[in-house]
Amino acid sequence: MKPTLQVKLSPHLALTPQLQQSIRLLQLSTIELNQEIERIVQENPLLELDDSIGSDSTDYHNVIPAELVAPLSNELEVVEESTSVLSIEAESDVKHPLDEREWLSDDNVFRHNRDDEDERDIPQQAAEPPSLRDHLNSQLSLSQISQRDRKITGLLIDSLDDDGYLVQDLEELVDLLPAELAIDIDDLHIALEHLQHLDPPGIGARNLRECLVMQLHALPPDTPYLEQALALVNNHLESLASRDFSAIKRVLHCNDDCLRSIQQMITRLNPRPATAFSSTVAGYIVPDIIVTRIGGSWVASLNPEAMPRLRINRLYAEILKGCHDDSTRRLASQLHEAKWLVKNVQQRFNTILKASAAIVERQQQFFEHGAVAMRPMILREIADVLNLHESTISRVTTQKFMRTPRGIFELKYFFGSHVSTDTGGACSATAIRALIKQMINAENSRKPLSDSQISEVLGQQGIMVARRTVAKYRESLQIPSVNLRKSF
Repeated sequence: MKPTLQVKLSPHLALTPQLQQSIRLLQLSTIELNQEIERIVQENPLLELDDSIGSDSTDYHNVIPAELVAPLSNELEVVEESTSVLSIEAESDVKHPLDEREWLSDDNVFRHNRDDEDERDIPQQAAEPPSLRDHLNSQLSLSQISQRDRKITGLLIDSLDDDGYLVQDLEELVDLLPAELAIDIDDLHIALEHLQHLDPPGIGARNLRECLVMQLHALPPDTPYLEQALALVNNHLESLASRDFSAIKRVLHCNDDCLRSIQQMITRLNPRPATAFSSTVAGYIVPDIIVTRIGGSWVASLNPEAMPRLRINRLYAEILKGCHDDSTRRLASQLHEAKWLVKNVQQRFNTILKASAAIVERQQQFFEHGAVAMRPMILREIADVLNLHESTISRVTTQKFMRTPRGIFELKYFFGSHVSTDTGGACSATAIRALIKQMINAENSRKPLSDSQISEVLGQQGIMVARRTVAKYRESLQIPSVNLRKSF
């Protein structure tokens, strides 16, 4: 065939950079959004963050800047005084800590610019708590042992894990040490004994059993049932874990009161003695939505503290008023990007608010009566109401949180599968889990309910749930099985 050229037109979809940014911002959590905005502000001189904006208690719905309503093709027009601030702002009374202070370079101190009679305090930075290693070494430095034993004990301190256990075998540790140190296995055993006498009790244990025994030995000798507790931990710890109380009473020759006291004594011990020195930083959640009761219904509103205070830099905006030459082309492009960012941030919060309002409207009974009244709901239901794609609702509800009088919940918490009832209706999985938790909390600890019994009780209430489904829901609630919930 003879080669020919043909022109063919076909429609296709393409994601513009602005749309890509909108999708990316929508799927970010509030903390991630603020981090992303700070990064963009550092790269774009047309944007800046201002904590002073929003101090006039302006409502969110009234601060939609008029500049965003105008077509973006007019981005090089004069920036009016009333619209130079592009923001999605929240009420804030926070002042910069240096607003009323001046820097005195002569004596390198921050001094209040106030009357001489005012108190002049220098901000103090909180000291970091001592680490486990520092805590143990400080005790070791006060001990009456030789310098050599102190160094070997310090070597074991460096070998402890985060829970305070010595997981490495001493014989393996000897093989790893340089021969010129002349440290043998006896030296390590002596050092381990020194280590295990330090505070907190149980430190340096090689397993759970040894850790508990060390803590029991640290109790006063006249503690009631101390000998029986030691015998139980040393020889029958597995029976205690499986709650085989009949066997325990038989081998210890004790009654219910004795066993109950022993169990309480052991459960008060700390299986991880180093947790008090853990440096784990608690994670904080910034709720995007606040649910309050207005009149006779529950209403969702945006959390002002979650909204970034973002505005256009007025100096550069003034430069672009009447300049359209090549020298300002870069700034004009950055102004265009800045406006798109503000618009996308605003659209993100508007979409979250609309989705949250639709969720709250359908889950009124949950806010009234709790999780047992949660109605079944899927993402498509909210997507159809808002005329959005289901994937958009998935992004909106992921890592977005709602603060309610019943606690803080991720928006995805309100969605879930459903189970049919004998009347032809449906019950949400969340409500079933709440019912299972209620039944287990109210059960007789001596005769706890099995998964089959829970399934039968739910069936009597018209909720048809199989035993394996009950087991799955119970495990998701981190509730142990029937034999582990049994008491005496």
